Amino acid sequence: MDSSATTPVFCTIVPPHVLDRLARADDAALSATARRTLEHDARERTRRQLNTVLGPVGGAPAAAPSDRPARTIYDAGHQDALPGREVRAEGAQPTADDSANRAYDALGATFETYLNAYGRHSIDGEGLPLKASVHYLRDYNNAFWNGEQMVFGDGDGRIFLDFTLPLDVIGHELTHGVTQYTANLDYQGQSGALNESVSDVFGSLVKQYALGQTADQADWLIGAGLLAPGVNGKALRSMKEPGTAYDDPQLGKDPQPASMSGYVTTSQDNSGVHLNSGIPNRAFYLAAAAIGGHAWEQAGQVWYDTLTGGTLSAHAQFADFAAATVGAAVARYGEGVQSRAVRAAWTEVGVTPAATGLPRQQPGQQPQEV
Repeated sequence: MDSSATTPVFCTIVPPHVLDRLARADDAALSATARRTLEHDARERTRRQLNTVLGPVGGAPAAAPSDRPARTIYDAGHQDALPGREVRAEGAQPTADDSANRAYDALGATFETYLNAYGRHSIDGEGLPLKASVHYLRDYNNAFWNGEQMVFGDGDGRIFLDFTLPLDVIGHELTHGVTQYTANLDYQGQSGALNESVSDVFGSLVKQYALGQTADQADWLIGAGLLAPGVNGKALRSMKEPGTAYDDPQLGKDPQPASMSGYVTTSQDNSGVHLNSGIPNRAFYLAAAAIGGHAWEQAGQVWYDTLTGGTLSAHAQFADFAAATVGAAVARYGEGVQSRAVRAAWTEVGVTPAATGLPRQQPGQQPQEV
């Protein structure tokens, strides 16, 4: 696929609807911080559009990608200029900066999960070096992947803590890069919600892999540990129970629907990509729980085959993605527990797999090039 055909995507881990609410808070300091974050996100969104059109900058890939990551961590020094001052290179000893060390470790954990679980070498499958900047701006309430690197704010300490704290946040954002190099799902409507959901799925799987958890042991939360003390909530999102992650006077109540009966129609947030992602998120959880064991092994493999199999349109809707996951399950495992679990999961959330004649997924099929 030619890079000029890719869909411009900019995603922050904190959804715009959360920051919009905080920006209207009666507390002047709280609202000012949220407005500054929204303003910076708007500017970065424009930068990301350029990065997506031009293609990520990673240099020429090695003939044989290494099984080791190539990480570099920078300190943005609370400024806007990226990447900032280099503070830790691949193989270097930990620094005195806990944020830098957490970012370094999380990039490694994401690389390791994709390599060991799916045989994928970094974000692009060809060993793309991984860069991250910590301490971005002051009181910046977000983290993002800009097409070239990860960027982490320190949070304001009142609503959000340091964004390097939750491992699944890093896995989520880096997976937007994986999606860019594979299915390249449009960031609008249902295809955008699928883009968000895929990042939540693999963000959660990165955490589960690092902790050695089975599906029944995992918390299925995205951003656990990110909310500051005193905030009434446990995370940004719950894949197991969408709509239950928080209920706080400042944040409001988690608005994610858990099934198509609650599907949100809105012009905000690219037609609700962060809201409606709760529906495919729960479908994955249900499939993983029914299959059992380590979720990255079978349920995760089905989702990975779907993402990289080459059958998905960039405009794929929930029904298309559901059909592709069923096809992937049958192609890899035959008609059995896995395909039945996947079908039942989509049925439970109110999605009927499309009868579109999608080609059968081929396990291990090479991803599309961007």
